[in-house]
Amino acid sequence: MPGMAHDDDKPIHRAVPSGRFARAGAFGRLAGGVAGGMLAEGARRLASGERPKLGDLMLTPGNAARVADRLSHLRGAAMKLGQMISMDAGDLLPPELQAILARLRDQAYRMPPGQLDKVLKAQWGADWRRRFRHFEAAPMAAASIGQVHRATLPDGRVLAIKVQYPGVRDSIGSDVDNVATLLRVSNLIPPAIDLKPLLEEAKRQLAEEADYIREAERMQAYGERLAGDPRYVVPLPDAALTTPLVLAMDFVPGQSIETLVEAPQETRDTAMTALIQLVLRELFDFGMMQTDPNFANYRWQADTAEGTGRLVLLDFGAARDVPPETVASYRRLIEAGLAHDRDRIREIAVETGFLGAAAVAAHRPAVDRIIAAIDDTMARPGAFDFGDRAFVPVVREETKAMIADRATWHVPHVETLFVQRKISGTALLCARLKARVDVRRLAAEAIG
Repeated sequence: MPGMAHDDDKPIHRAVPSGRFARAGAFGRLAGGVAGGMLAEGARRLASGERPKLGDLMLTPGNAARVADRLSHLRGAAMKLGQMISMDAGDLLPPELQAILARLRDQAYRMPPGQLDKVLKAQWGADWRRRFRHFEAAPMAAASIGQVHRATLPDGRVLAIKVQYPGVRDSIGSDVDNVATLLRVSNLIPPAIDLKPLLEEAKRQLAEEADYIREAERMQAYGERLAGDPRYVVPLPDAALTTPLVLAMDFVPGQSIETLVEAPQETRDTAMTALIQLVLRELFDFGMMQTDPNFANYRWQADTAEGTGRLVLLDFGAARDVPPETVASYRRLIEAGLAHDRDRIREIAVETGFLGAAAVAAHRPAVDRIIAAIDDTMARPGAFDFGDRAFVPVVREETKAMIADRATWHVPHVETLFVQRKISGTALLCARLKARVDVRRLAAEAIG
């Protein structure tokens, strides 16, 4: 499950605040603690002759710890949004905020047994335990908005039961607004950037992710679309036990996808070729994409009847329809890339909102060097080696001035952002596994 911490991570049982007042009080305590830390740090710096900035005081190590602890206490949308930011922009954020978000990813707080029992009684009735031969009280995984338990039905079938933390759905709006306030106060987002469309979309997606009946429907749809391809396995949801706050599905065994780091090159290449082909099918065939590329959403079955291994696909809460105009934008961009038409790549990137017109106008030479570095790398014959990161330092160096020029920052359309998040996350996993994949051939086939 996304962001899931497993049993060996020494979880801490902590009741999740479910009421609006409890959650507001938690942020009030956070504000008070951070303000106290800022005053103390400000006094210390003034005494040493410095004139500290507000952002510097906000992101002290002590305040980073306070923010991470409070957001993890709240769980839900606040933690989920933090995880999304950390995966999408972690390398571009100040080290102190990276520390906050890293702590969020590593937290493993879980509901105490009494709170879990109360949630399940509300969903399944007071005698819910009679539905199972065995229900493991200790969760096998925990994440931002729910935790997962293994259970066995009377007929011997083993299920994975995802139980949502209480209060998550009701707190989405306020949690997202509070995280946005945190970003504003810490001076991480330029005032000229209009966050409203992004915040509204974040609220909408998080509300969809918190609807487990919707997730079960998306899981079923993916299972049907991939049923004829032995390279993928999708759990089957159990409709009789699934409610808006509880998702029951087949337990599918598999190893963490990241363990493939130690696997033979051929195995890594096979797994990532399957994943890239799936992303291309989502975009150009399904018209629907699971937009959360968290590594924990993929597992690997090495020993299969076919002998080739299979990707296990988990968590479909972030599966969303892709608008035709977004699909058309990516098709045009791929066509220009395959033709090595660098001017056209830049033009389409601006037309479709991948790049801001102001940023390109102000930093045209840097943009052209970035496009050239990527195109040169992709133009090499044969499989693309994701382990060869020669172009990354070029991109990082050329983007420094663009990132520093906050007046030209640009936020792409939200639909483009979600698709690009999946593509970037997939490339990140391929790089982690140092996979070699013939990306150009797969892209040409996908749009052909």
